[in-house]
Amino acid sequence: MMHNALTHKAPFVIGVAGGTGSGKTTVSTRIQEAVGPKHIAYIQHDYYYYDHSHLSHQERAKLNYDHPDSLDTPLMVEHLHRLINGEPVDAPVYDFAGHARLETTQRIEPARIILVEGILIFVERELRELMDMRIFVDTDADLRFIRRLKRDTEERGRSQASVVEQYLTTVRPMHLEFVEPSKRYADIIVPAGGHNRVAMEMIISRILVLLSREEPGQENG
Repeated sequence: MMHNALTHKAPFVIGVAGGTGSGKTTVSTRIQEAVGPKHIAYIQHDYYYYDHSHLSHQERAKLNYDHPDSLDTPLMVEHLHRLINGEPVDAPVYDFAGHARLETTQRIEPARIILVEGILIFVERELRELMDMRIFVDTDADLRFIRRLKRDTEERGRSQASVVEQYLTTVRPMHLEFVEPSKRYADIIVPAGGHNRVAMEMIISRILVLLSREEPGQENG
């Protein structure tokens, strides 16, 4: 059961999930732009991949990064609890090109809206039950693969062959086993991601209404 987000000053936690390349980050960016970054603490599940720096680069590349066990979800849950309680957190920083967690961290300050993004965030019950609004970005598999291919080759230094192999070996099977079934936990399913103007306007309007109820001078009794 979700916690009551309408009590005074209680942060409103939004989860944005969906398959790889579905447009989750576009949706998250649209929300941040419309609401204003000062109102939002943005945290990605991708930050919380376990560190594999003790393995060789070749061994790291063979790991299954699309299984829920590849992510330190307990740490993320702990960090979310702290943000909900009004405390800042130092989230991990992950190097996708090197498949390793960096020694540096990133400070995330508490805010009225906590925006959580990730492929597998609805899979873990303890994580999804912290969310007050759950959005699943639903995009056709061919478009998702093309986007992932472009991202991984252009931004993460991967070869085309390695992206295809990873997609067929782990990404697609894990999507079918974990990501797609987690859609049942969504409150809102958004086809075409952040480019769905009507859906985005509805979501943003709802968030702005919640924020307006918490403006100074409008305290609950």
